[in-house]
Amino acid sequence: MRTPSAGVTDRLTGLVHALRAHGLGIGTGESVDAGRALEAVGFDDRERMREALAATLLHQEGQRALFDRVFDLYFPASAGPVAEGAVEDTDTAELRERLAAALAADDRSALARLAGEAVGGLGGYGSSPGSDGWSSYQTLARLRPETLLARVRAMLQEAPAPDTEPDGPAFTDRLRDDEIRRRIEAFREQVRTEARRRVAERQGRDRVARRAVGGTADSVDFLLAGRAQLDELRKTVHPLARKLATRLAARRRRAARGRIDLRRTLRGSLSTGGVPMRPVLRRRRPGRPELVLLCDVSGSVAGFANFTMLLVQALHDQFSRVRVFAFVNRTDEVTDLIARGSADPAGLGARILSEAELTGWHGQSDYGSALGEFVERYADAVSPRTAVFVLGDARTNMTDPNLAALKLIRDRARRVHWLNPEQPSLWSTGDSAALAYAELVDMRPCRNARQLGELIGRLLPI
Repeated sequence: MRTPSAGVTDRLTGLVHALRAHGLGIGTGESVDAGRALEAVGFDDRERMREALAATLLHQEGQRALFDRVFDLYFPASAGPVAEGAVEDTDTAELRERLAAALAADDRSALARLAGEAVGGLGGYGSSPGSDGWSSYQTLARLRPETLLARVRAMLQEAPAPDTEPDGPAFTDRLRDDEIRRRIEAFREQVRTEARRRVAERQGRDRVARRAVGGTADSVDFLLAGRAQLDELRKTVHPLARKLATRLAARRRRAARGRIDLRRTLRGSLSTGGVPMRPVLRRRRPGRPELVLLCDVSGSVAGFANFTMLLVQALHDQFSRVRVFAFVNRTDEVTDLIARGSADPAGLGARILSEAELTGWHGQSDYGSALGEFVERYADAVSPRTAVFVLGDARTNMTDPNLAALKLIRDRARRVHWLNPEQPSLWSTGDSAALAYAELVDMRPCRNARQLGELIGRLLPI
């Protein structure tokens, strides 16, 4: 068994620090276990090292993609100086032909070499003799591997076909195309990894690990999340709901003991010479609070609203009643749609927009009109037992913010919280009325699922 060298120790320490910077909870004990795992598996097989470190450092399946990207920076397949090529010296057509052959043969070692060659030849930018940096986007835009599907299919068709095709040629063709797309996407990821490695060699691994590696799904900004990231995020709804439900139950157990009843405590202290040896608690009345969500489902904030709706629906057992309202420039109740949409979370947003009456004569968000309609049609949903959560960026498209309607909701409710997916520095810019609304209700920034879970767990009434 070989002992890790100082260089390996530094790389492992850097890996742990980078993962912690992205929000992964890795303790000292786990770091020690990772070092022992490396001693056990050795350093000759890079993939075995990857699996050993993943097994000792990770807690959730959703953290694996982030781990792999950071691992590739600190334990790259190739290291040291990179050989930069010049764009004009690279024959793109010949490179594409070799790439197609490697994809058809599923030659992973050849694909790894081609990824390095492509980044070195097509991805360099800048005015220095070598290159100021490397771009995976530029490499893939010039190489266009996604357009090789037909060429790779033709190569595979030239190969000997299997003796049996149980479900017919159409089924076989579909499976083959799916496999080709998988190989192309794997190559695209190799290009991204190689570009990050080259940048890390010049700028430093720690800097690139912090800035150029995307975090876990729960740390992705709601306003910047793409479709794939939102799909990944939806998978975290039920685990997050279970964690929050456990936290709420513990808070209720503590709160059920109630506050000290000073009068009864002092009366009981007469038997101990006026010393309150046995505090008497004022018992709380049993009962669960009501919750109302008022959600802007227009534009880029729709992903934030839809995720929160699903989360609250998963928590509905914690409340006596949950009602959900969506709006663009009109407001409509979507409580039943949310309940039925839990089986198809990806299509929830489209179903709300198609089945609920959310827009009038224009399709832009209008907070003033939406708040006014909520007060006019659904004021009975708010009572002194109700906690109201408003979800939206408070951008009114230069329309009247209707502060009076929000004030009426605040006066009727137990409490009102506004969760804004924009950073506070933008609340006073453009058509944002966030600061005006913040003077009436508690407004908090909520930019990702991690922040949302913390806020929901802290702000939900008990």
